[in-house]
Amino acid sequence: MTTADTNKPAEPPTERTRLKRYHWLAKYDQETINAIIDAGIVCQIGYVIDSQPYVTPTNHWRIDDYVYWHGSSASRMLKEQQRGIPVCFTVTHLDGIVFSRAAFNHNINFRSVMAFGHGELCDEELKREALQVFVDRLAPGLWDYARKPTDQEWKASKVIRMKLDEVSAKVSDGLPDEEPEDLASNLWAGSIGLQLVQAPPVPDPKLRPGIDMPDFVKNFKYSR
Repeated sequence: MTTADTNKPAEPPTERTRLKRYHWLAKYDQETINAIIDAGIVCQIGYVIDSQPYVTPTNHWRIDDYVYWHGSSASRMLKEQQRGIPVCFTVTHLDGIVFSRAAFNHNINFRSVMAFGHGELCDEELKREALQVFVDRLAPGLWDYARKPTDQEWKASKVIRMKLDEVSAKVSDGLPDEEPEDLASNLWAGSIGLQLVQAPPVPDPKLRPGIDMPDFVKNFKYSR
């Protein structure tokens, strides 16, 4: 592979994932896509049941080139998705507000991923492995610390996964895109970055006396 090949921008995996509008914001490389997915805890899953569209927010996590989500075994959403119906997976991070000199050009800075695919039910062994990864993703060491699920709790849970074959990212991190004539105005323009602020831990008031806060809570740091 030549240097020119390695510097060539990644191409969309399919035409369905090719960005048509604002195509210059598109990112198709695996590193960018994985980073956006991994930085989020909440995703949105779009699907259709009996001609009715739904978009369900849920927790997600990624293992290699699969994205996972879970829920109740009684969930209608999961029952339909395990049949392999088409689904659309999205994650979005709001990073800032962009103020323009012209009202038409106000904008936001963001990172987002959209993936198309079909849900696949994880078997019992894979479900247990995947849920442990999910729990430790929230806070490393949490799985070993907490009480393990009972047989009934395992039965009450399902895990769906989807392979990241058709996926693209969209990233906006710039300043206002101004018309030349607006640059001559006396109006202010710029941006304000936004961050999710982490609050201090709040102990459960029902804790028995003498129970110390575990290290994974003391050292917890959410980063996106």
